[in-house]
Amino acid sequence: MGEESVDRSEGFGERLLGLLLDRARLLPPQLIAPLVAEEVTRIGGRDVSILLQDYAQELLVPLPGKKLHVSQPEPIIDSPAGRAFLRGGVVEVPQVPSGVRMFLPLLDGSDTVGVMALTLDAVGDDDRRLLSRLSGLVADMLVTKNAYTDQFFRARCRKPMSVSAEIQWSLLPPMSMSLPQVEVAGILEPAYRIAGDSFDYALNDNILHAAVIDAMGHGLDAATMATVAIGAYRHARRDFVSLAEKYAFMDDAISQQFGPDHFVTAQLMHVNITTGEMALVNAGHPAPLLIRDGRVVKQLESATTLPVGFGGKEPRIREHTLQQGDRVLCYTDGIIEEHVNDGEQFGEERLIRCVNRLGEEPSHGLRADLRRLSHTLKRERSGRTSDDATLFMIEWRGGDADPLAVLD
Repeated sequence: MGEESVDRSEGFGERLLGLLLDRARLLPPQLIAPLVAEEVTRIGGRDVSILLQDYAQELLVPLPGKKLHVSQPEPIIDSPAGRAFLRGGVVEVPQVPSGVRMFLPLLDGSDTVGVMALTLDAVGDDDRRLLSRLSGLVADMLVTKNAYTDQFFRARCRKPMSVSAEIQWSLLPPMSMSLPQVEVAGILEPAYRIAGDSFDYALNDNILHAAVIDAMGHGLDAATMATVAIGAYRHARRDFVSLAEKYAFMDDAISQQFGPDHFVTAQLMHVNITTGEMALVNAGHPAPLLIRDGRVVKQLESATTLPVGFGGKEPRIREHTLQQGDRVLCYTDGIIEEHVNDGEQFGEERLIRCVNRLGEEPSHGLRADLRRLSHTLKRERSGRTSDDATLFMIEWRGGDADPLAVLD
């Protein structure tokens, strides 16, 4: 359909989005993506694809469905869809002999859940504005409907997934969050066999609460312990204030449920997103790395507290002050204890070298940089991940945490 025959007005856009909302409310989940494709034709769009990130964070895979353009999965690295996904911005690719292929990130808040791709004969500012709103609405619908179906899980799952991994993935918060003052991102390996590693975070007022855990053992035992640890952490986070109380609550839950011979290592953090003040409890975990200007400048050491479940005394809390632009990298021991070709452990020095080497390259944003680090580390380990290996990163940017000030 040519541009001259399509209504591009603001009123038309409002009616289109309203119609989509009205129809989607009662549709079964599997018809949401086909409905989007149908509505896109109203603005002259064609060849609509809805692409979701696979669990290994390597591919964007198309949802199947009537009226959808189902192509091959797109690599997240070195593809227009991948650039839109990683950067959270629209990518436009001119087509031969005519037309424009558009790739729009599907943003659920600040977390990108996938990409919507479509082709238009020509693109104007009205199209860009309307499609940006449409992609936001599509993301919200996919996230909402995901609770009622397994279709999206099946599309994202490229390999058989263990029961323990399914438990862990269902436990996780969004894989990334980006705000003007702070950004966080996490990644789990092996994606389809993860068991005892997990992370969690929440922003309450101007305090970012974050935790990274590693439950002992493998398989369902580790997944069950991690579930209890994260559940206890969230309960304490919502009822208490201090890191020491969080630690005590988690410790009590693990020891009562599993006995004295089970434990979970953990890092518990508070970051004031206005001032950069960071409080840290390290319960038997590798110390986080402080990255400044792309290089590791030090470990964020603290007095090590006994792992969760061992009935340790009240933990000693270490205070650090971040500078604007600093990144804090947390990782589990599966990263550094993996054996490499010479039989030696991968080690912290190799990890730091990888971080510094990647820091010499242009940054593409926290999430993209963390993903690149994870895949680089995996290559350095010759593709082996025999134990859970988790990365979680915080970038502090500073500034006013008042949401009204951000909108000014």
